Formats: sequence, C-alpha cells, structure tokens
Amino acid sequence: MGVWPRKRARSQRARIRQWPQIKETKPLGFAGYKAGMTHGLITDNRPHSQTKGQEIFMPMSVIECPPIKVLGIICYQQTPNGLKASSSILDIKADKHIARTISMPKKTNKNLDQIIPSEYHDIRLLVHTQPAKTGIGKKKPEIFELPLGGNEVAAKLAYAKEKLGKEINVQESIAAGNAIDIHAITKGKGFQGPVKRFGISFKQHKSEKGFRAPGSLGGWRGQGHVMYRVAHAGQMGYHQRVDYNKWVVRISEKADDINPKGGFKHYGVVKNSYIIVKGSIPGPSKRLICFMTSIRPNKHIPANAPSIEYLALATHQGTSRREE
Repeated sequence: MGVWPRKRARSQRARIRQWPQIKETKPLGFAGYKAGMTHGLITDNRPHSQTKGQEIFMPMSVIECPPIKVLGIICYQQTPNGLKASSSILDIKADKHIARTISMPKKTNKNLDQIIPSEYHDIRLLVHTQPAKTGIGKKKPEIFELPLGGNEVAAKLAYAKEKLGKEINVQESIAAGNAIDIHAITKGKGFQGPVKRFGISFKQHKSEKGFRAPGSLGGWRGQGHVMYRVAHAGQMGYHQRVDYNKWVVRISEKADDINPKGGFKHYGVVKNSYIIVKGSIPGPSKRLICFMTSIRPNKHIPANAPSIEYLALATHQGTSRREE
C-alpha cells in the first residue's frame, strides 16, 4: 500500500511531507541534479564490519548541487487545522529566470522589520534552484519551501533575514558522513502490461485467452467489480519514491576530482559543488533530487565519511567495449 496507486507523479519535483527535527538553526534539506553513477574503493570504517580497515568496493551516485537562492520568507501561524501561512515577504530583485516559473509582484505588503517572532509558530524559506549554472541545458528554476531547524522562532527569523536574496550552499545543510533521505521521481517507463509491471507468470499453453494476462479477476467479477489488487496494465515508473538513510561519502567543490573524461553520460560536466552518496538513487540523469537530514537515522551508519582510496573516472562515451 505504500506504493499505491501506481500513477504518474503530479510534478517532476518530489514533495516532502514530513521534515526532521534538529536543534541547529540551518536548512533541513537541499536539492541537486543527478549526474550519474561511478564506483570506487573506500577504507571500511564501520566499527562492527567484518572488513573493518580494509579496502572494499562501493557503487556511488553523484548529485550536482548548485547553490539555491532564497526567494522569500513565509511566516506560519498555528490554527485548529494545522499550520497556515499568514504572511510572506519576497525578494523583489529576484533572479531573471524566476519569471519563467511565476509572476513576481512589483512590491511587497510587509517589511522585514514589521515581523514579530512571538506572533508566529514557524518561519520557512522560499527558495529556488539555479539550473542555469549547470550544463544540463535548462534555465527554468524549481521553487519550493525549505524549513529551518531549531526550536526558537526568533533564531529562524534572524537566519531568514540574513539569507534573503542570497545563496545557500549544500555544505550549510549537510556534511560528509551524514545519512540523508532521498526524495525523487523515478524513471518513467510508460504504459506497461501486467507481466512487466507486476511480474506475473505467463499462462500455460492450454489456458483460455490472453497469454500475458492475469488468470483470475477475483471473486467479485460477476458483480461487475474488480479489486485493485488484480494485476492489470497501466502506468509504470515516474512515481515519487523515498530512499532512506543514504550515506554521504563526500561533499566537495572541486569538480575536476569527479568529472570523467568527456563528462557523465547523458548529463555532461559537473561545474558546481557535488555530493557522492553510497548506492543508487531514483530517477534518470538530470532529474531533480531533493534530500534532507535523515528522519529515522540508522545507528549502523558511521558518523564520519570513509576515505576514498580510488574513484573511477573512466568513460565509455565514443568508444566501444571491444576497442578498449
């Protein structure tokens, strides 16, 4: 039921419905663009691992994280129906690419000095990505809300005032060695049949009608009702999914240390700060990846990042396996 209904996501930007609680006043998450995958050798620093201190192979995913820019401040008040946005302040001198997404007002209704922290329950940032700083050929930014950590509204407001109209780097949100939750839209596979979509078996050669169809439609079929659990054809992929507790192996600003010769396939060259996480992440190349501090940390993940002894920078672009 956690992955039902299997229908297309409404937006290519994943929606985060619940955020973690931390004591430090800083952004709880960030966003970047999936560049691709690589592999390498690391020194295992897991305290209870059988290969502790040895070099082990690790697949890794690379996410390019250009700075996000603070577009506005949103103030929330507590109501019987939950948090409700009561006032907001936008940066009038916003990036020129913002007009591709929304229409900006010519003036704001409220001044920063008029905000009284005691009147509000929460302060959040309205930020936007800057894809024009990457090489993915896209300029239209994504706009989303970014909560802040901490328990004091006054501290959140002070941080928001300082960052309004300025950029936030990924290093201000997470650090190497942290566990993060990845929110993304998976790779779309279109309209598929039940064999590929649900993995049902082929029918026997003497069975009636369809060869790749389900054998029974359930006990309610005679009443004109078919349960949703019956494997039918439909949308496969392009669903919102979450990967919990992905280990951040490296955060760096030196793009030359990660770029393979000719750039990442279907992506290009990484130009900004990037993070490397252990394992795979949802979505194709160039897909927006939203991540945040882990909401249910895994105690077996070390707090420190491992040392990377070798990182594969080879590429197969323009050459065949046989030529190599």
